[in-house]
Amino acid sequence: MEYSNVEAYITNWLADYLESSSLKGFVVGVSGGVDSAVTSTLCAKTKKQTLVINMPILQNAQQFDRSNEHINWLEKKFENVKGFEVDLTPVFDAYKTTLPHAFQDDLSLANLRSRIRMATLFQFASNQKLLVAGTGNKVEDFGVGFYTKYGDGGVDISPIADLMKTEVFGLAKYLGIIESIQNAPPTDGLWDDDRSDEDQLGASYSELEWAMRYLEQNNVQKLTPRQNEVLGIYNAFHSANKHKMLPIPVCEIPDDLR
Repeated sequence: MEYSNVEAYITNWLADYLESSSLKGFVVGVSGGVDSAVTSTLCAKTKKQTLVINMPILQNAQQFDRSNEHINWLEKKFENVKGFEVDLTPVFDAYKTTLPHAFQDDLSLANLRSRIRMATLFQFASNQKLLVAGTGNKVEDFGVGFYTKYGDGGVDISPIADLMKTEVFGLAKYLGIIESIQNAPPTDGLWDDDRSDEDQLGASYSELEWAMRYLEQNNVQKLTPRQNEVLGIYNAFHSANKHKMLPIPVCEIPDDLR
C-alpha cells in the first residue's frame, strides 16, 4: 500500500464530504489507540476545524495519558485543532445509580460507556456544526462487528472503515503518530482493566483479517488447526454481530393494506 496516496485520498474525501455537508469541521473522540489517532490526524490535515476529545470513564491511566499526549501532539502540529478533556465518570456513575441493579452487567455497562461518549461527541458536533468522524476499521466494522451499536458505531462518516487494522498501523507509522500509541496493544478502552482486543476476541487482528479475506475469496486450501480455530472465531463474531452491520429492518406495508 502506498500510504502517501492513501493519506491524500482520505484527506480529500473528508474535505469534499465536509463541503457537501455545509458544516464547518470534525469532532473525533480519542482513546489512546491507533484508530482514533489516525482518524483525528487525517481530519486535522484537511485544515478545517477539528475538535479532539478525551473522554475518560474510570480510564486506565496509560490509555488516558496516551490520549492527552496525542492531543498535545496534534495541537502543536495543526493550528485548526483544539483538544478537550471531558471526564464522564460522574455521568456513568449516575447512570449506574439510577438503573435497576437487575439490568446491570459488565458487558452492557461497558457498552454504556461507549454510548455516553457518542452522545458527548454529538453534543460538541451539534453546538459547533461539525461532523462526528468514526474511528472504526474494516475488520472491526464489517468483519467481526467489534463495536458498540449507537456507541462508537454512531457516527456521521467513517474515513478509515475500508482499511484493515494492519493497514491503519502502517498509515500511523507513515503519519508519524507518537510511538506510545503505535506500540500499544489495541484495546476498546471500555473496561476498568487493561484487557486488549485480542484478549476479548481470542485472535489477533492479522488472523481475523486473514479469515475475512479467506472467506471473501471462497478459498478451499487445506487449513491448519489454528486457522480452523480462527475461522470459527471470525464466523461466530460475524454471525452474532451481523445485526449491527445491516440496515435497520423496516416493516414495509403492502399496497393492498393501505
